[in-house]
Amino acid sequence: MAWFNLFSGPTAERLEQKGDALGTAGFWGAAKLEYERAHRKRTAAAGQDRDSLSRLEEKIAGTKEALAREHHHNGAHLAAIGDYKEALELVELALALTDDDALKKTLSQQRREIEAVRAAERRQMLSKPEDEWEPEEESLGVQSPDEAFRALCGTLPDPVRRAYLGYGADFKTGYLALNNGEFETAADYLARALETRNAAGSYIPLELATACLQLNRPEQARQLLETLLQNHPDTLPAYQILCEIYWEQGAFDRADALLSSIPDELAASLPVFVLKGETLFQAGHFDVAKTFFRDFLATYGWDESIAAALARTHEALNEMDHARRMYQEIMGHCNSCHHRVDPLVKEKFADLSFAAGKHDTAILELYLALAQERPENASVYYAKVGRIYLSIGNETEARRFQALAEQMDSKAGSQSNHFES
Repeated sequence: MAWFNLFSGPTAERLEQKGDALGTAGFWGAAKLEYERAHRKRTAAAGQDRDSLSRLEEKIAGTKEALAREHHHNGAHLAAIGDYKEALELVELALALTDDDALKKTLSQQRREIEAVRAAERRQMLSKPEDEWEPEEESLGVQSPDEAFRALCGTLPDPVRRAYLGYGADFKTGYLALNNGEFETAADYLARALETRNAAGSYIPLELATACLQLNRPEQARQLLETLLQNHPDTLPAYQILCEIYWEQGAFDRADALLSSIPDELAASLPVFVLKGETLFQAGHFDVAKTFFRDFLATYGWDESIAAALARTHEALNEMDHARRMYQEIMGHCNSCHHRVDPLVKEKFADLSFAAGKHDTAILELYLALAQERPENASVYYAKVGRIYLSIGNETEARRFQALAEQMDSKAGSQSNHFES
């Protein structure tokens, strides 16, 4: 069933989309984890998509830099209120995350200042014979479960991080298991933590629901998330997961009601707009979705995720010229900002142009670039390059690329037969 296919293990594409939404909302740690999970899935897949791996690596690097900046600011706040140990841990985490030389210099200075204050406090303690002080044990380079747990929590928003650190041993074991892909163990320990602590008002149901989804228990996950939102209506990831559940169930009225209940401070955020538009799209209300996405761009300005959703909606309405122009506009924005164009956007524009009979050198060059960026589809691109060369009268190149495409298809077919036998 499609329902169980969805939650038997999210696809790399879905994990990346979740990471994008979480990053947009400022949940950099959670976004990093989703991107890393997507990267692991891509790496393990047969016929690795090098372009997708590169894109995910760039996103992981971006979240690490954002996290490092967040830890820098939080560390400064903690030091200002006298919590030097916690401040130093955040600064150390930031140094481990960042590759930015300027930020490393700033963090190193911040670390020296905090260490100087701590050293002064220690000297003051040692000057009193009645006070005993023992130096902290140096790290031996092997990360203990406690250290791994604190590192994971360090990627979370500050209020959530503080809550997680106080949930006890069962939660810690379950949370570590969840992040290691040990879902049965995670569900057992997280359920025990929820029951033992009687923590109905905690964030534990969010993590337990995540484990349940991985174990094909969507109904249990739904109940946990709905209960969580009664106590924590500002938990954005819960809305995102619940919407996906409702879409799969075809319960679009419930998705609408859920999104209407979102607190004002979240209701105007980009991830919520994306969820509202996607709910319209999933329900098949393509005309309404088109108006929704257009109104967003007219009111709030350019956003690539909204523009891509609008282009996809044009395709659903068979408005291919509008879709092609929208993909072209996305490419133009990326080029003007010196950002790398998503190959999927490039492919959409090239295919829609090709289907519209635009067989010119600009489209030919796009397909040649795509063959390098997405080599797993190179035979398809080369076949279209051959057809474009034929349409512009270069029969020699047309035959060369058509033969190359056929050769690649034949090789792929023989490899497939080998694996099947």
